[in-house]
Amino acid sequence: MADQKTVRFIITRQDSPDSPSYTEEFDVPYRPNMNVISGLMYIRSNPVNAKGEKTTPVTWDMNCLEEVCGACSMVINGRPQQSCSALVDKLEQPIRLAPMSTFPIVRDLQIDRSRMFDSLKKVKAWIPIDGTYDLGPGPRMPEKKRQWAYELSKCMTCGVCLESCPNVNSGSNFIGPAPLSQVRLFNAHPTGEMNKADRLNAIMGEGGITNCGNSQNCVQVCPKGIPLTTSIASLNRDTTIQSFKNFFGSDKI
Repeated sequence: MADQKTVRFIITRQDSPDSPSYTEEFDVPYRPNMNVISGLMYIRSNPVNAKGEKTTPVTWDMNCLEEVCGACSMVINGRPQQSCSALVDKLEQPIRLAPMSTFPIVRDLQIDRSRMFDSLKKVKAWIPIDGTYDLGPGPRMPEKKRQWAYELSKCMTCGVCLESCPNVNSGSNFIGPAPLSQVRLFNAHPTGEMNKADRLNAIMGEGGITNCGNSQNCVQVCPKGIPLTTSIASLNRDTTIQSFKNFFGSDKI
């Protein structure tokens, strides 16, 4: 056992939202095909740091463990990504873990993603229905539109695109790439299109699409390969048209 290979984790920790951050190192027994989450789970079960000192278990969020929910997002070796799909064998060691800085810290690697969810509410990222009765089959979408809409629907609100965007920070109220892309998705839906003007007006205001600096970091880090910059370019055109409609008070433009 003394010769067993280990993996060193250097974790940025914070005991409370108002306390200072610090780093703590842990040695985790190596096994083939392990991911970062499995390392964190070992530390949680055996909260002893690399100095042999007993400490508090590390706190983080997780749910699906298959890169669908987006809850386990964190900064791994300087790159925001999901810890469930980050394989130890493919990471430079020691492995450095830190919380995403765009969102408020709850504790350790656990963050509060309310900022992103509030933005989704702002842009009405849903399809409204009248009642809960059976409405029958929905309207059919052209196959070409359905295919690219499906790509946009892969968003798991992980927050990685917001973390990588230089325009999303504590000094800005920019809603970020993910909510903007959802506006395009729901405006493309035959039923959701009824609220198209409401969504476009929402992103034309403060913190909306004009705050995008076109750095294109978001599309590079998106774990689902969503064409975020394409959505933002499309929305630039749509908001321009909507501004003319608002000015002339007409929906026929």
